[in-house]
Amino acid sequence: MSTADPNAYQSLFRLDGRRALVIGVGGIGHAAAAALAAHGAEVVCADRDPATAKAAALAAGARASALELDVTDGDAVRRAADELGTVDVLVLTAAVNVRKRILDYSDDEFDRVVALNLKGTFAVLRAFGAGMVDRGRGSIVVFSSMRAHAVEPGQSVYAATKAGVIQLVRTAAAEFGPAGVRVNAIAPGVVETPLTAQIKNNPEWYEAYAAKSALGRWSQPAEMAGAVVYLASDAASFVTGAVLNVDGGWTAVDGRFTPPT
Repeated sequence: MSTADPNAYQSLFRLDGRRALVIGVGGIGHAAAAALAAHGAEVVCADRDPATAKAAALAAGARASALELDVTDGDAVRRAADELGTVDVLVLTAAVNVRKRILDYSDDEFDRVVALNLKGTFAVLRAFGAGMVDRGRGSIVVFSSMRAHAVEPGQSVYAATKAGVIQLVRTAAAEFGPAGVRVNAIAPGVVETPLTAQIKNNPEWYEAYAAKSALGRWSQPAEMAGAVVYLASDAASFVTGAVLNVDGGWTAVDGRFTPPT
């Protein structure tokens, strides 16, 4: 975009003529898909649960479609990349967490979290990144977590995978960048989604998390949508390899105690 054309700023966030794929549309992805569609994109809503994918596509509007996709199945990811063809925007939110202390973790639980959060991210980056690199354009947005930066008991494997996701994103940004493909991460704080239902069902735990952020509350999935649209759009044309914290200030402040001043 040239600064010689002030009118171009009006369309910075528009995604008309672009095709977006959102993988994992049960929570944050549901809102992301609707927001991308609202900004003009054709949206494919993908989820391992076909009913979830269809519900997200229905909410996103007439130009949205549904796709059943399990990112832990590498062959299925490669087939989806081949069959979908041109994808201009890719958003990956799919993740799982098993909240247990290290000494209580089983090998199967470790493998399950790593298979989806880390290996699945790698599979998606490799399969869809290849097409974007060949076409010389594209934006990839992968959801990490504030747990990549700040941990607590019971978050070991989840936190490790989300930190690993950031390093995958940075490496992909370095490798895909010369072809014109941008790769960025979003690190949410506490968001009310099915993944955090266990916490919401415990009032003391829920309130403790709300008090930890600078804003003093949890976020809703829709509050992640603006960050997705920004990174997907030309508004972020020079942004790659970045981690955008959308955590209500959680990682910026020490919310354990407010001293008298």
